[in-house]
Amino acid sequence: MNDYGINPLEDTESEAAVAYADERRNNIRTFVRTSPDYYIRNFEKIGASSRFTPTFNVMAGLFGPIWFGARGLWSWALPFLILEALAFVQIARGLFGDLAAEAMERIASIEGTLDLRRQQLAAAIENNSDRVDAFRRTVDSLEANIDGIRAEAEALASQGPWIVLGGVVLLIVVKLVQATTANWALETRFSEWLSDRTIRSGLPTAEIVFSAVFMVLIVCTAMLHYSFPGRFSLLSAFPTDPDIRLTSITWVEDFIAWCVRNSEAFFDVLTFGIRSLLDALEVILVQTPWIVIASLIILLTWLTAGVRTAIYSGAFLAYMGLLGFWEAAMTTLALLGTAACLSILIGIPLGMFAARRPRFYAFIQPIMDFMQTMPAFVFMVPVIAFFGVGKPAAVVVTMIFGGTPVVRLTVLGLRGVPESVREAAISFGANKWYLLTKVDLPLASPSIRAGVNQTIMLSLAMVVVASLIGAKGLGEDVLEALQYANVGQGILAGFSILFCAMILDRIVQGARK
Repeated sequence: MNDYGINPLEDTESEAAVAYADERRNNIRTFVRTSPDYYIRNFEKIGASSRFTPTFNVMAGLFGPIWFGARGLWSWALPFLILEALAFVQIARGLFGDLAAEAMERIASIEGTLDLRRQQLAAAIENNSDRVDAFRRTVDSLEANIDGIRAEAEALASQGPWIVLGGVVLLIVVKLVQATTANWALETRFSEWLSDRTIRSGLPTAEIVFSAVFMVLIVCTAMLHYSFPGRFSLLSAFPTDPDIRLTSITWVEDFIAWCVRNSEAFFDVLTFGIRSLLDALEVILVQTPWIVIASLIILLTWLTAGVRTAIYSGAFLAYMGLLGFWEAAMTTLALLGTAACLSILIGIPLGMFAARRPRFYAFIQPIMDFMQTMPAFVFMVPVIAFFGVGKPAAVVVTMIFGGTPVVRLTVLGLRGVPESVREAAISFGANKWYLLTKVDLPLASPSIRAGVNQTIMLSLAMVVVASLIGAKGLGEDVLEALQYANVGQGILAGFSILFCAMILDRIVQGARK
């Protein structure tokens, strides 16, 4: 306290608060650029509470999505656009639309059939046929059906005012929601703008024009299409030419044929390598006595996941053996092992190479997206063209579908290694090889193991699909059950695939733990 009873600290704090308030008001003026006093008042009201504070913005309520789009609030504008378009469509349908058009089309279709049946009835009566009663019942049924549809059409035609009323109510509700949430949404964007001045502010003329044209075009198009169905062919079907599709098919076929002719030797060598590895695994898993393979699998499960999981694995193997699925299960594991081993041998080094090279990873990422999202039946076609039908083609299809997780998770794990740990190792004289083998890979191993697990599981999911191109195993049993509607065989074989997946998952997960 000074001689006048004033605390200098409190005076300084009040001056700082006033300066902060003035600066905030100036920022609001710069951000909104229109009606600054209105927005200053409402932003202060909204900022004073941590909860949603409703205010009323007349311009946002009137112009709706156009206002939100012009302000750059497109995450709000698009949902409101959909709701307003729905409301305007309902209003237009109720006022101008032919609500009974679909019912009248059904009546016209049934009347064509009714005329034919009447002619058949007249001919049957003239010839004293014994089918007169059958034709008469058919005619009566069709006439009753037409009467029912006509009554339905009349009921639909009378619903026009109610549809208009529903559209008006929906439009009013949407307008009220827009008006009450506009300032709150804009204040949130203003808070973001304070920390990132690259966010658009104000109401640029170009944004207003674009938002208005876009919104009006969408609403008018929807109103025309739903209010007058079938009248504007451009809105009903995309304009195309069959020759474009035929020409594209010819180009693709010519390109595939050219690739096959010029790379036959390469794919022959690749097929030979895949078949050699697959035959070796089949010799180990299929021709080796079952008791040896079962014992090794149970022992491996026990060492990695514990005694309880080993007991479950033994029960699963007994299930497959007693039901006659042992050889098919081992063939499936050989196919899966070939695809998974190749995917892992290629994927982990590729992920290690891409982890420290962002440009290379940005290049291969769309390719991996394509491999993982394209349906298996689509890329199965070119695989058959290059590898033919059989187990090598099935291995390649399985690798394409299941090989991407190990690359992604290897990159994720290596990029997640703390830079402080790497810098500490480098400061103590670690070379690149030591850094990779003693620092990066051990710390990234949980993520890499998860990628290996996901690759194995996705590869096993391709068992049934791979059976379509000649892969044997449990997938063939499931495919046969689908072809002949053999429910029992399909379910039992499906459980065998499930048990194989559970055994492999427990082994990999146990090793990770």
